[in-house]
Amino acid sequence: MILGAVLAGGMSTRFGSDKALAVLDGRSLLERAVEALAQLCDKVVIVGRTEGPETLGVECVPDTPRPGMGPLGGVAGALNHARDQQFASVLTTSVDSVGLPQNLLELLSPASAYLEKQPVIGHWNIDAASIAERILQSEGRHSMIAFAKAANARGVQSASTPANINTPADLAALEH
Repeated sequence: MILGAVLAGGMSTRFGSDKALAVLDGRSLLERAVEALAQLCDKVVIVGRTEGPETLGVECVPDTPRPGMGPLGGVAGALNHARDQQFASVLTTSVDSVGLPQNLLELLSPASAYLEKQPVIGHWNIDAASIAERILQSEGRHSMIAFAKAANARGVQSASTPANINTPADLAALEH
């Protein structure tokens, strides 16, 4: 079984407001991300938030070991939750990655693999949880690339690159 995890714990500093709740074509970025993973996974969770919109009916799980650890903290939280719930792997995306490839799961299977241009979009074996935790406990950068390399994950190219929304201008550009 595959757990889908939407990483939504960022501070949205460059965006200026809660990016997860920003609306694109009538739906929030959070709704779009949850819906995209729901088509590919057995269950979806939101990582890094204490609550999500009730209309989504999706469980929220915390970053590990604590908030503010960046995307890898969200991946670690998802991997720990997946292990506890006996999932085999986790498919991750960030809340601000719009337009995931239709064949994403096929591209990233078998786990562990990630999109080369956006390593936060990945398919991870749950045994990578200990690797993420070790990196997060170390001094220095807690980078997704360092995690991917330590987990022996394959970098995969995709014919289409999801949009990465960091600013209101990025969002506006997608609306046109």
